[in-house]
Amino acid sequence: MWRGAVGRRPAREVRGILELSGAFDALTRPGILPGVSRDGVAHHERIALCDLFERLGPDAPTLCEGWATRDLAAHLVVRESQPLALPGDFLEPLHGITARFEQRTLESNDFVDLVERLRTGPPSLPLGLPVQREFFNVHEFFVHHEDVRRANGLRPRRLGPALDAALWWRLRAFGPYLVRNLRGLGVQVSTPDGRTATLLPGRPQLQLSGATGELFMYVFNRRRSARVRVDGPLDAIERLEGTRLGV
Repeated sequence: MWRGAVGRRPAREVRGILELSGAFDALTRPGILPGVSRDGVAHHERIALCDLFERLGPDAPTLCEGWATRDLAAHLVVRESQPLALPGDFLEPLHGITARFEQRTLESNDFVDLVERLRTGPPSLPLGLPVQREFFNVHEFFVHHEDVRRANGLRPRRLGPALDAALWWRLRAFGPYLVRNLRGLGVQVSTPDGRTATLLPGRPQLQLSGATGELFMYVFNRRRSARVRVDGPLDAIERLEGTRLGV
């Protein structure tokens, strides 16, 4: 159902309507939604991750506990191709459904095929239209690209302006959810160039300082691998250290 239609309209017709109406140009105009553009920062992260998968092979480590590169590739393929598996990424009671889809995908595809499917991109729906592909994939591919890079000894990157802007926008938009388990504390993030954002209001306040990508990795619970400085009262820091962040 999801692969071929929205209601009764095929995906190519939906995109055609968007383009004819000017909606597609409006949504992809620079500055409207950082990271949603024809240039495709998510696409660049996708291709770079696939190149790294091919270089490292199926058995290389990742920052995802219990997963090698083959497992991460299967997860990403399932996320884009199996709509019924999506809720399990966010809702613990449904995680078993997602895990079964991932196991079946591992069993029915070798690593080369998984990487090629990932490189090609998703079917038209639910995540294949250009606006959707960028909006929903920038953070996913950045974090998992870094999961592979950092687990294999590669240092943090200096991000280009487009990717940095896309991640900063998402940090402000998604950050309150990602640090939700710290409610009752204030959480503020800041970058070396002077940008600041309050993810949670409150006192006492925790201050997280670092480059945009490092802050993003931190709130996605990759704290040990993120270069972030934490300041605040001792009891607030102790609570942070005992609290799971992220999805």
